[in-house]
Amino acid sequence: MRRNRNSRPHLLILAAAVAVAIFAATFLFRGEMKPFRTAPELNVADYQANSNSLRGNVYRIEGEVDAQLAWSPTLGRLVSVKVDGGKNALAILVTKKFDRDNIQKGQKYIFLLEVDANGTLCTKELTKY
Repeated sequence: MRRNRNSRPHLLILAAAVAVAIFAATFLFRGEMKPFRTAPELNVADYQANSNSLRGNVYRIEGEVDAQLAWSPTLGRLVSVKVDGGKNALAILVTKKFDRDNIQKGQKYIFLLEVDANGTLCTKELTKY
């Protein structure tokens, strides 16, 4: 049985190319893997000016839970969320679907929200960061 000595350099080159590709992908795509990144960011000023004009649309927002405002066994929790680096606060209805999540003041979330028929921001999905 003959051993092919030319295959060893090819394997080293292939391994180096794979390592470079993994490094490049990690470098290029870091920070781009946020949840709900395909949803547009909610323009807070537009929402505050006329929430009804945004009814039926889905948006993404990042913020810190400021307070629990109300709770309903049928609807869920209404929480105040600081957005825009704490410059603004929004009331967000965390629907009953998320009852098992322990949402507390000071926790930071990325929300996927739908503006419902009343102009209320309702949580479709959320993830803690």
